[in-house]
Amino acid sequence: MMEEEYNKLLKQYHKRSDRHILVVETDMPYSDIQKVVVLSDKLRKAGNELVRFMRKNYDQLMRTKKYRKLLKLYGNTEEKVKRKILARQLKDMQEAYHVTWDFCRDSMIPIGKKYGIDAVFALTKAEDVWRGMEKCLYGNGETIHFSKYGELPCIRAKQRNRGIPIFRKDNALSFKLGKIVFGIQVTDRFQKEEVNAILSYLAEPDLIDAKAVGIFLEEASCIDTYRPCYATLVTKIIRGRYRVYLHLTIEGRAKPKYDKFGNPRHKYGKGIVGADIGTQTVAYTSDTEVGLKNLSERGNSIQKSERLEKLYYRAMDRSRRATNPQNYKGDGTVKKGKKSWQSSNHYKKLKTKYAELCRINAVNRQLAINEDANHLRSLGDTFITEPKNASKLMERAKETTKNSKGKSIKNRCPGGFQITVEKKFKVSGGTYIEVPNHCRASQYDHTADDYIKKKLSDRFYPLRDGTLVQRDWYSSFLLYCYDDKIRDIDKTKCHTDFDRCYTKEKALIAWMKENKIKVLNSGIKLS
Repeated sequence: MMEEEYNKLLKQYHKRSDRHILVVETDMPYSDIQKVVVLSDKLRKAGNELVRFMRKNYDQLMRTKKYRKLLKLYGNTEEKVKRKILARQLKDMQEAYHVTWDFCRDSMIPIGKKYGIDAVFALTKAEDVWRGMEKCLYGNGETIHFSKYGELPCIRAKQRNRGIPIFRKDNALSFKLGKIVFGIQVTDRFQKEEVNAILSYLAEPDLIDAKAVGIFLEEASCIDTYRPCYATLVTKIIRGRYRVYLHLTIEGRAKPKYDKFGNPRHKYGKGIVGADIGTQTVAYTSDTEVGLKNLSERGNSIQKSERLEKLYYRAMDRSRRATNPQNYKGDGTVKKGKKSWQSSNHYKKLKTKYAELCRINAVNRQLAINEDANHLRSLGDTFITEPKNASKLMERAKETTKNSKGKSIKNRCPGGFQITVEKKFKVSGGTYIEVPNHCRASQYDHTADDYIKKKLSDRFYPLRDGTLVQRDWYSSFLLYCYDDKIRDIDKTKCHTDFDRCYTKEKALIAWMKENKIKVLNSGIKLS
C-alpha cells in the first residue's frame, strides 16, 4: 500500500472511530496550579475581546432590514433552488459584515499575541466563540455572552504534540504546559487500565495504527487503539482551593469497570424499556420492572441541600441590598444605568458557601443521572421515549410545576438525563428510539382505542373500562408497547401485557406509601 493511500485510510479511521474522555486530577504543585489559573484567566479576557468584535458585527447585521427579510423568506420557502439562492445571499451579507469564521480566527491572532497566549489555545478559544456565533446564525441563539470575572475557561489544545504535548516518561504518562511538566494521579483500577492501554499505544504507535487500518480495510470496523488525541486542563475551586483536572480524549471505547470482587460493575439487560420523562420525574416500564422516581435525586439529602442553596441565595440578596441601597428603587427593583457595587465581608463568606454548595449539588445531580441511566440499561437494550424538547418542558414547568422545591428544570435536569440515557444505550450496543409526535402516549387509552385529552392536573385517571392508572406510569407502559416497525403503539401488546404490568404498578405505589417515598407531581398521597 502506498504511503499516500495509507495516510488517507488512517485519516478515515480516525474520523469513524469512537472516542471517550478520561478525567483525572493532575499532580501539579500549588505554585504551578496558580500559573494555570493565570493562563485560564488570560484566555477568558482574550475570549471576551473576541466576543465584543463578533457581537458588534452580528448586531449590525441583524439591524439591516434586508438580512431580516432574507431570513424570513428562507424560513418560509420550501423549494430547494430558491432556498439555495437565499442561502447564498445570506452568506454574502455575513461576509460583508464580517460575521464569518475566517474573520473570527484572524481577529483572534493579535488578541492572543497581546495576552501572550499560545496560538493553539487562542485558536481553540476562537472556535468556542464561533460555535456560539453559529447558534445565533443558524440555531435558536439570540446573542453570545461574555465570561464573568472568576469563570475559568478550560485550556484545550486539539493537537497531541502542541499546546499540551503528551509523552511517555519512566513508564508513566507525562504532559507539558509551557515550562510546567506534570503527571496525573491514578487512583482506581479503571484509571490504571486506561493509562496502561495508552502507554501500550505510545510504545509502538505505528504498529497499532497499521493493525487498525488493516482491520478497517478488511472488516469495515474500528478497533480500540487507545490513541491519546488531545488533552484539556479544567480548573475547579473545591473547598476554597484551586485544583486542576486533566480531560484526556482517547480513541476507542472506554474500558469496562469492575467492582471490588472483580465482577462487571454495570450489567446490560435485554428487552424493551419504555420511559416517560417529565420535568421532575421519570416513569419506566420494562419486562422485569416498573418504576416511578424523581430525576437527579441521590438519597433524601438532595432536597435538603437544594433548600439550603435557596436560603443562601436569599441571604446573599439581602446582604447585597443592604450594602448597596443606592442601586435599588423604592419598589425593590434594580435601577437602570451604570452602577458601582460593594460587597461586605459577610456577603463574601455567604458567596463562598453558596458556590461550594452549588458545586456539591451539581456533582450529586450528575452522579444520580449516571446511576439512573445505568439502571435503565440493566433492564433492557431498547429504550423508547418521546422526543427531546427542553423548551416545551420549561414552558410546561412555568405553568404547572412551580412549587416550594425550586426550579424544576435546574434541579432535575430532564434534558441532561435524556441525553445521558441516549449515549449510554448507543455506546453499549443498545438501541435508542424517539417515537413520532402522532403517538401521543399521554392521551391514548388502549381500552377505548382512542385518544382522550386529559388535564395536566389529572395525575390519576380512569381508563374507559374503569381501571385507575397513574398518568406518568401509563404513558411509559404505552411507550413500552410501541412497535418501531409500524411506528405506532402495538394495541395487541397493550392488551396482552397490561394486567402483568398494572399489578407491578399497584405494588410499587403500595411500597412507596409504606416507605413514605415522595415523588414530585405524581399525585400519590403518602398520608
